[in-house]
Amino acid sequence: MQNQTSSLILTFGVADPVGAIGIQADLATFAAMGCHGLTVITSILIGDTARIEDTQDIDVDWVADQARVVLEDMPVMAFKVGYVGSIESVSAIAEIVSDYPDIPLILDPFITAMPDPGIDGEDILIAIRELLIPQTTVLLLSADELSRLAETWREPVGDAGQDTLMLDAMHIIELGAEYLFVTGTPSELNQVANTLFDAGGVVRHDPWQRISGSFAGAGSTLSAAIAAMLANGLEVPEAVSEAQEFTLAALTHAQRMGMGRLIPDRYFWAREPAAPESDDSDNPDAAATDPNPLNNLPKI
Repeated sequence: MQNQTSSLILTFGVADPVGAIGIQADLATFAAMGCHGLTVITSILIGDTARIEDTQDIDVDWVADQARVVLEDMPVMAFKVGYVGSIESVSAIAEIVSDYPDIPLILDPFITAMPDPGIDGEDILIAIRELLIPQTTVLLLSADELSRLAETWREPVGDAGQDTLMLDAMHIIELGAEYLFVTGTPSELNQVANTLFDAGGVVRHDPWQRISGSFAGAGSTLSAAIAAMLANGLEVPEAVSEAQEFTLAALTHAQRMGMGRLIPDRYFWAREPAAPESDDSDNPDAAATDPNPLNNLPKI
């Protein structure tokens, strides 16, 4: 008898030797959520916990072949697209995912620590805007990244306020994205807020207590967690909520592995000390412990 398999997610992204961002971060997050990650590497990094020194993009034919071979063999429940590397890769990825319109696509194209792509940066953003965003289920951007992307269709503005944020968000929805999830939206002091938009406007606005520290991989963890929740059958608003709780817990348990930024601990639940043993066999009111660690995540 064939065993039931985990939900499969195909992720396109960069290979990070530190494991903080990109493919390695996705795989750890997927596994923590009970999913199995399939990977298409778009670029290779040289870097450490402090900085990324250089990148090497993978030939576009290799990018396409990695995906096509896997997709001919295994059924996936979600796509995640991270750092794309080049305009050619954007085009290839867009063509591939267009063959699977019923599979949710989570798009998280920015990595702020990446070296400046120079004159190609604007063209890559335009390609993402025109080829990938129209196919996207959830687009994840920080408020600053949204402003940067908006510069491809409007003149830059000095201080982007709530009205500008809403206008830019609605433009993204008009481009074809089903949902836009913006992190770092206006909030109270000592809080960080994230806002989910759809065609009707704001779907949810979640303020969280700000966690001190400098982290590498927070955004990758969040978008990968959303992908995993969608692959496991949750609707987008609930998936976004659960992914935020998981990410905040991972950041709360972040580890200093080198001399640079902290790395989120996606397996924090496996390292928490076990509760003291007690004999509750004769106590019918004793609370049962769910053996699935994902159902016992701390509420941050």
